[in-house]
Amino acid sequence: MPPDAGTGAALLAALALGGWIGATLARRKPTGGTPDSDLLARLYVLVEREGVARRAEAEHHLARLGEMERAMLARVEQMRAETAERLGHIGGSLGREQAEARAASAAALREMAEASAVQLAAIRGAVTEQLHAAVEKQMQTSFQRVLEQFSAMQKAMGEVSAMTAQIGDLKRLFGNVKTRGGWGEAQLRAILDDILPPGAYEANRRIGQGGEVVEFAVRMPVRAAAPPVLAIDSKFPTEAYERLLDASAQDDREAERAARRALETAIRFEARKIAAKYISPPETVEFAVLYLPTDGLYAEVARAPGLIDEIGRTCRVLVMGPSLTPALLRTIHLGYVTLSLEDRTEAIASLLGATRQEMLKMDGVLEKLSRNAQAMSSSIEDARRRTRVVARQLRSLDSAEQTVNDAN
Repeated sequence: MPPDAGTGAALLAALALGGWIGATLARRKPTGGTPDSDLLARLYVLVEREGVARRAEAEHHLARLGEMERAMLARVEQMRAETAERLGHIGGSLGREQAEARAASAAALREMAEASAVQLAAIRGAVTEQLHAAVEKQMQTSFQRVLEQFSAMQKAMGEVSAMTAQIGDLKRLFGNVKTRGGWGEAQLRAILDDILPPGAYEANRRIGQGGEVVEFAVRMPVRAAAPPVLAIDSKFPTEAYERLLDASAQDDREAERAARRALETAIRFEARKIAAKYISPPETVEFAVLYLPTDGLYAEVARAPGLIDEIGRTCRVLVMGPSLTPALLRTIHLGYVTLSLEDRTEAIASLLGATRQEMLKMDGVLEKLSRNAQAMSSSIEDARRRTRVVARQLRSLDSAEQTVNDAN
């Protein structure tokens, strides 16, 4: 038992003893001057003195206990203030560090996003500009060629009309066989130059093992080291055609039928000659063209039932006049245009392939940025986790302090 507790117990015992003695003295009747009464009186005085001394000592101890309690309370208050101040400093430091880390992360992410956006915009602009320029140039070229071909067709139609109106002059002009052949060749050359691109045909080319010379050999638009050629030969059977015109003008049916049969025979003969001389695959294509210089002559040949189909089937020769030949040549020209478009398509495909590679590289860069952002987010989450641990420790200190206060 502590000293203060023993002192209090002794004091209580003394008080109890004093009370008992006092009660005993009160119950007894005083008998003047007896030894027992004197002894009891002395004991009572001693007990009173001892009680006063014990009471004083108890008050002194109580005062000391009060001072100790006040000192302990002051110490506890001081410790609480110091703990609160330290916690405030720790919380402020953690808040500032977390805010700085969050601001730095946001700034880094913003810079990365801006750089990626700028690079993507630059790549998109370059690709769009190149594609737009290529498509626009190709469209302009195609429209220009269509306009040129349309103008050439109008020009050819005008020439056909003019030649039809001057048939009489042509009859006189072509009285000479050599003159007729030169005129037909010159007319065919003009059509070829007007429609086909430069270098698309050869004049007076030798064909086959016999080395037969054809007036014009048109190169076909195919991808090959030695592309096949289309042989075109101009024929003008003027005598049979003139007899047919004269018989028609004189309304002589027999002469007209005879002249028509002679014209058909002459066309078949020329077609067989062309087939034998100028069709030699794979140097040439599987057919050739017999060119008639006037539309009037072609109209009379076409009027013969099944003649053009028969020649095409048996001799593999196409009979064509000034109105139909440009259509065939424009088809060949479209083949050259298709080859050019294929070349340009390959260039555009190469450009798109390079663009795809750049986009794949950009995707890799963005993936790296995403991984860095994830790592930064993980670091922030670790910092937040540590902050929560510190907060829990601080809450445990508050709980301990509350427990001390409750105990006091």
